[in-house]
Amino acid sequence: MPAYVIGHIHVRDPAVWQEYVSQVGATIQQHGGEVQFRGRRQMVYAGSHPFESVVVIRFADEAAADRWHASPEYQRLIPVRERAADVTLVSYNA
Repeated sequence: MPAYVIGHIHVRDPAVWQEYVSQVGATIQQHGGEVQFRGRRQMVYAGSHPFESVVVIRFADEAAADRWHASPEYQRLIPVRERAADVTLVSYNA
């Protein structure tokens, strides 16, 4: 069953964010993941949502998503991500 990792993003430092974005794709691909969608918020129809951007990443299953997130390659990027942006990552099974 596919697993999707959804990232809600508020960028604080665009230059550092670009450093992160330029490297994270390779870590996703190493674990069979694929970015399905990147987008910018247009409208909040209900409730509140402080994030301006979103990314949706598809993995073959939850184990692949877990391996990606726990991988040394991705773990090395987390400090860069944290300097650049507020990010909430959530995993969902389809």
